[in-house]
Amino acid sequence: MPDFKPTLTGGCQCGAVRYALLSEPTHASICHCRMCQKAFGNYFSALTGVPRGDLVWTKGQPGTFKSSEAVERGFCRDCGTPLTFSYVEQDRITVSIGSLDEPGRVTPEIQYGLESKLPAFAMLHTLPGQRTEDYASPEDLRKMASRQHPDHD
Repeated sequence: MPDFKPTLTGGCQCGAVRYALLSEPTHASICHCRMCQKAFGNYFSALTGVPRGDLVWTKGQPGTFKSSEAVERGFCRDCGTPLTFSYVEQDRITVSIGSLDEPGRVTPEIQYGLESKLPAFAMLHTLPGQRTEDYASPEDLRKMASRQHPDHD
């Protein structure tokens, strides 16, 4: 057992890479830039960060991709989960909010890269919604049982 008390923990989908944050993350954001869209395979990325020394890898190590001269992104080599984003010359590293074990504890405060914001993003909240149980049969629900690492160590 580590001799530190993490503020938050997180990791990838398959559990090969796990981390702990030793301080409360700050400056939670959404980024719409095209690099983040591609890195996350989504409309945007959602990130929050800590000083580099306050992120501890507790299991495995992420792969990295230098998406520009200024930025390095960390991900799980096994399942592909986007884990980190950092400017190489800064003493701050951000983690993907979705990779946190308790993502609901973090609320974005600002949006970046608005020049690449996709038009559909503005209307997503108007779309009708359904719970999985509303359209999946009990047999389908059994087949959908998660193989992901649980949201805790």
